[in-house]
Amino acid sequence: MPIYLDYHATTPVDPRVLDAMLPYFTQRFGNPASRQHSFGWDAQKAVDAAREQVAGLIGASAGEIVFTSGASESNNLAIKGTACALRERGNHLITAVTEHKSVLDTFKRLQGEGFDVTFLPVDSDGFIDLDQLRGSLSDKTILVSVMAANNEIGTVQRLNEIGAITSARGVIFHTDAAQAAGKVPLDVNAANVDLMSLTGHKCYGPKGAGALFVRRRKPKLQLACQIDGGGHEGGLRSGTLNVPGIVGLGAAADICRSEMPSESPRLRDLRDRLLASLRASLPHVRVNGALGDGRLPHNLHVTFDGVEGERLLMAIGDLAVSTGSACSSGSQRASHVLEAIGAADRPGASIRFGLGRWTTEAEIDAAAERVVKVVRSLQVLT
Repeated sequence: MPIYLDYHATTPVDPRVLDAMLPYFTQRFGNPASRQHSFGWDAQKAVDAAREQVAGLIGASAGEIVFTSGASESNNLAIKGTACALRERGNHLITAVTEHKSVLDTFKRLQGEGFDVTFLPVDSDGFIDLDQLRGSLSDKTILVSVMAANNEIGTVQRLNEIGAITSARGVIFHTDAAQAAGKVPLDVNAANVDLMSLTGHKCYGPKGAGALFVRRRKPKLQLACQIDGGGHEGGLRSGTLNVPGIVGLGAAADICRSEMPSESPRLRDLRDRLLASLRASLPHVRVNGALGDGRLPHNLHVTFDGVEGERLLMAIGDLAVSTGSACSSGSQRASHVLEAIGAADRPGASIRFGLGRWTTEAEIDAAAERVVKVVRSLQVLT
């Protein structure tokens, strides 16, 4: 079997999560909206329990969790829902140039509908400038959206500082936490986050299940729903609930909450072991993004000089890694994230290593040995 080091793209479902889900495909198959009988009551009880579990991962209350199909839908609901609901108050929106495409493309659509959008640049490590954020705010600003952690280079933004700035100005703060949830501690209240997007398949839950945290207190947010028909999820997201997926998302969140204190340091150590092995054998290995606390513990994004990216990936076909975001992997363009940090113009091949719950020390050593061998051979050919 290939060694899987692409946990940013997706994760396998944890067997404990699958065990929790299975009954809701067969014996416990009720619709939570069926309020007249025990099948519906049982399904609703399972959804309520999952809501508590997801809320517990991010310091929210259960009533502030809206279930969706994943982070892309959550991002769309948060951004479009805010823009539509608050348009009379202002038309200025702020985001960062390194956001996921489901955020960037949503803002570009709103830009075409007459909204004024500021795309903040980032520094060479991928951080936004907090002073520049302050200077970009105006009386017309209604929303700031900055991701918690970057899906390519692993940079963890300073959410608490961003939230303090937006809260002081009465501006809604949304963050896409798809990559951060379950990997680093998140507290929506400490960070003054108003909207937070989550997804199951990045944290050992099922694909097709996600959530949006919507603040209900101080202030209580009003969003415009984007899917009409039935008024499910407090009127914010109509459609029959995916009970097995929601149960799985809840179970995954609960496991992450309990195991993160031990899992994240283990992955950080393995990540550092991989980097040390690469640097010991290859000259000029450049790390893209910040190191230390400003980086996801399971992320390593590096560039190897003198090697072409597609050739490198083809040559290490027995390693499941990535050159960037899986959501944009069909594109031959340079990564917009690497362009933003000034790394796209440098010659060389870039690889994103994403470590995960089942990554072993032996796999890290084997991966390092394989990459070193292939890079050396390609550099000679070049």
